[in-house]
Amino acid sequence: MLSNFGPRILLQSGSNPLFSIFKPPKNSPLAIINLSKTPTRTLTLAMATLSDPDTRRPTCQSCSKPTRVCFCNRFKTPVLENSIAVTLLQHHLEKKHPLNSAKIATLGLKNVNLVYVSDVISQAHFDLHFLEPNLDLGHQDSAENHKKIQPLHSDMSFTIEKRGVHVINQDFDQLLTDPSGVNGFTVRKIKKQIDGTNIQEFKMVVPPGSILLFPSENSIGIEDVDFDVKNLIVLDGTWAKATRMYKENPWLKLLPHLKLDIGRLSLYGEVRRQPKARCLSSIESIVYALKAIGEDDHHGLDGLLDVFESMVGDQRRCMNERLEFENNTK
Repeated sequence: MLSNFGPRILLQSGSNPLFSIFKPPKNSPLAIINLSKTPTRTLTLAMATLSDPDTRRPTCQSCSKPTRVCFCNRFKTPVLENSIAVTLLQHHLEKKHPLNSAKIATLGLKNVNLVYVSDVISQAHFDLHFLEPNLDLGHQDSAENHKKIQPLHSDMSFTIEKRGVHVINQDFDQLLTDPSGVNGFTVRKIKKQIDGTNIQEFKMVVPPGSILLFPSENSIGIEDVDFDVKNLIVLDGTWAKATRMYKENPWLKLLPHLKLDIGRLSLYGEVRRQPKARCLSSIESIVYALKAIGEDDHHGLDGLLDVFESMVGDQRRCMNERLEFENNTK
């Protein structure tokens, strides 16, 4: 993890590359070194900050990768018009992770919805609004869909404390046994900030036919899914982040849970640490789940895995280049 501890000093000598070091405190030993007495060379110092454009690598605005490893042109087919929609609940720290695979889904699938979710710092409040039976909302969480929403019965609200360990509403346990959730609902999260102010983090439609891809104790296998799946909900983050999102968003328990048991190893294995064997990346989970629950375009889905494999290859080369550089500078 990179941290910004203040300005950096860039030192340049002739044609030598720039070296970045932290600016030492005034009383530290480093601060009293007299560089002017160095007999072999003259050092030119220039102040730089993280916001200076010359210190950043060019980045693709679409895939958010450095331009030299941009994967936008690696998709073999146009955007896949998936008949089963995908909703990604992405942990906010996963957004800029260099190995995040959800970007492949958002670029490669047409019917996809991305919702950013952050940790509960102090308290979070949720408002649920149940939908009328047989209400067709299509695939997207659009403004037009919000206009179609009509209440089935009075709203349900509940509050959770830090880390999702306590739900402040006795009716929530009864809600878990209420079949109304199968008709779909909207959910809004109001998050309490450190300074005591409240902000709306998200408001989303969970349409009828939704299923959550998460291996809980109540999850079922593909063979036990007895309804027409219209929307696949995926938690995007490390296993620890995904588990925390699940605990801090109790409304997810209203949904049927799906587990995958496909006996495959993830391509992630050699470039990103996995908490246990047979954990899959988000894009691998999405592709395998969509295939299993009825998405027809297997060729298009395999194309998304090809893009992911190329991204892993880029990371492998970068790791090898870094290792080679470190060995040569010892």
